[in-house]
Amino acid sequence: MNKRFSLYIPLFLTVVFIAGVGIGNFLGERSLFSRNPQISPSGNKMNTILHLIEKAYVDSVDIAAIIEKSIPGVLENLDPHTSYIPARDMQVVEEEMQGNFSGIGVQFNIMQDTIMIVDVISGGPSATLGILAGDRIVMVNDSLVAGTGIKNEDVLKLLRGKKGTHVKVSIQRKGFRNILDFDIVRGEIPIYSVDVSYMIDQETGFIKVSRFAETTYAEFTDAMKKLDKQGASRMIIDLRGNPGGYLNAVIRMVNDFLEKGDTILYTQGKAQPKKVFSANSLNAWAGKQIFVLIDEFSASASEIFAGAIQDNDRGIIIGRRSFGKGLVQEQIPFSDGSAVRLTVARYFTPSGRSIQKSYENGNEKYFADLINRMVHGEFEAVDSIHFADSLKYQTRKGRTVYGGGGIMPDIFVPADTSGRSDYFEKLYQKMLISQYAFQYTDQHREELAEMTTAQEIGNYLEKAGVLNSFISYAASRGVPADAEGIRASGHIINTQLKAYIARNMIGDEGFYPIIQQIDKTLLKAIEISRQNLLVENVGK
Repeated sequence: MNKRFSLYIPLFLTVVFIAGVGIGNFLGERSLFSRNPQISPSGNKMNTILHLIEKAYVDSVDIAAIIEKSIPGVLENLDPHTSYIPARDMQVVEEEMQGNFSGIGVQFNIMQDTIMIVDVISGGPSATLGILAGDRIVMVNDSLVAGTGIKNEDVLKLLRGKKGTHVKVSIQRKGFRNILDFDIVRGEIPIYSVDVSYMIDQETGFIKVSRFAETTYAEFTDAMKKLDKQGASRMIIDLRGNPGGYLNAVIRMVNDFLEKGDTILYTQGKAQPKKVFSANSLNAWAGKQIFVLIDEFSASASEIFAGAIQDNDRGIIIGRRSFGKGLVQEQIPFSDGSAVRLTVARYFTPSGRSIQKSYENGNEKYFADLINRMVHGEFEAVDSIHFADSLKYQTRKGRTVYGGGGIMPDIFVPADTSGRSDYFEKLYQKMLISQYAFQYTDQHREELAEMTTAQEIGNYLEKAGVLNSFISYAASRGVPADAEGIRASGHIINTQLKAYIARNMIGDEGFYPIIQQIDKTLLKAIEISRQNLLVENVGK
């Protein structure tokens, strides 16, 4: 009986739906439209539906809220990068692009349900008051935050705010019995685009650029000048993991590497006539050899930079195929503080190639493309990457490059899977390496504070046997020592430990020179740079 009844449910619901529509039509013809001739099911359907809901829906509803929820659904029918930014999110978005925000000036991690201050930004509000790396935040504005399961986003909401506003922070500090209270006046805190710049050897400089914001060009120029003074004739510019950002920032950067009149890129759209961006006469770094690192997470402005350098035969691109975002968005603000980022054009590299990958099969498959590339072996072998002849283009000197889905590097470097083991995967899943690095830093801060370079810290940690002490720590956290795993992954673990501890003490100036030892793409770039390889001979 129950089984028979269940078979009738879909039929019953269908009949009810049809009947409901029929009744509605009947009543509507006699009442709604006859009494409200201004409501007509013709013209713009979206406006008509909203008007009908507002005037005739059975319950009272918030039309503004319905529109707010509906906008993302409408935009999903366009390309994957057209998006809606609600007013509540605009501040964070603008801060990222402008290169600053208002807050207390600390970097933190949440470990063992406690907010640990990892670094204090020099010159910021917290540094001025004497807050130190290693301090624990236990209360904010008299509310307990330790041991409450607080998340990163919650901490940001508590600590960030308008410039000039106050926030009370209670600190637990090692060696002090009582809680320390600080009344902090929030100030402007910079968000840096250039993570680090340093000399790899006497002739080779390294610059890591993590985003393109309003301040990026100035930061990058300062880094170039610093390395130039230190004697760098070769520059390795790392754009791996850089998602892009301001078009103006990347145009200004590329401009300083090209001759007057060289094309940087051009844009074109249905309502946007072709616009060519060309270099002026600056060419500030004409004498520098350029090597650009990219990977599958390099997108948008990063691809503009790499494409312009490649198409003009100005430098060598090293790494793996980039993401493939060749669309230009324009941000249109609304009166309530929200905005829509609408794709208005495509950009093309100097050779005429569009590097935008296809989004014809929908957003879900578009963003799953990286997984598909990994599954098909593209991260391991250049031979697994196939381009149609129709996507071939020529650089200024006649080298073949490809469009249709990212920038293909001149020299391919596969993803590094060496040194991996089940032991390492267990450590990684539990984030034990970074946790121990902070704990070790916390316990040895006085000794480490006497060291000012990555090399000094690395040598100290090697002599101290940090790897062996970590293995014991990991065992106490549920990952017992594994001789085979340690043999396979020991070098990676040891290097990461030293790099994270160095970062905790002196920032990225400590991290990158150490992690360089296991960075296969950077090591390949260093090797290539020392061969004085001419661009036109790449791949031959």
